[in-house]
Amino acid sequence: MPKQTAGRDQLGDFAPKFAELNDDVLFGQVWDREDKLPLKIRSIVTITSLVSKGIIDSSLKFHLMAAKNNGVTKTEMAEILTHVAFYAGWPNAWGAFRFAKEVYAEDEDKPDQHGGFFGLGQPNDAFAKYFIGNSYLNILTDPKKDPLMICNVTFEPKCRNNWHIHKATSGGGQILICVDGEGWYQEFGKPAQSLKPGVIVSIPPNVKHWHGAKKDSWFSHLAFEVPGENPSNEWLEPVTDEEYNKL
Repeated sequence: MPKQTAGRDQLGDFAPKFAELNDDVLFGQVWDREDKLPLKIRSIVTITSLVSKGIIDSSLKFHLMAAKNNGVTKTEMAEILTHVAFYAGWPNAWGAFRFAKEVYAEDEDKPDQHGGFFGLGQPNDAFAKYFIGNSYLNILTDPKKDPLMICNVTFEPKCRNNWHIHKATSGGGQILICVDGEGWYQEFGKPAQSLKPGVIVSIPPNVKHWHGAKKDSWFSHLAFEVPGENPSNEWLEPVTDEEYNKL
């Protein structure tokens, strides 16, 4: 998390030791132990604890904002609070949902707030005809100098690309590393696979497939083009609303 100064800002003169413990120990030493417990999990534990104690105030909103920044999606937060309601009390969950809706409504329609660590990039206009919805492309390597092309592709909610095939006479294919939000990957004739940050998808050459965002989430993945002989992309029909809405 960013370096915390709230303790010193609000209580530095009145209670300097408390301010030091708040900023340097709790939000410093404890939250900095990412090697022991990821920030996303720490956020979920903290929010569960606050709601369970009935602390539905500005401190909860702060931690909801931190949870969002630490990768907890809107869908996950709704499920977390729904689950907690049965153990911590229905009124507590109702109060928490009020703040959660505010936090997850902020900036959700602004594309430049998305793209994950690698950045949103530019509207993917060159390939727009092969997508339903808006997508964005950030090319991370120099095609003229680097042997491996890596791009960060971002999809707005409900956006997906058409069915397509990465063709090659040998080698080829594509690797996706999911970095932000939630999405789908599906090979023709197989069930769709849910995608979340950290999931890696190895797409074989000459296999018909598609990928894109879930209905209520932005989604970003890194795309690695696997070197091969005579590589090409064959773009096919769109993924219909009927197919997509079944997921």
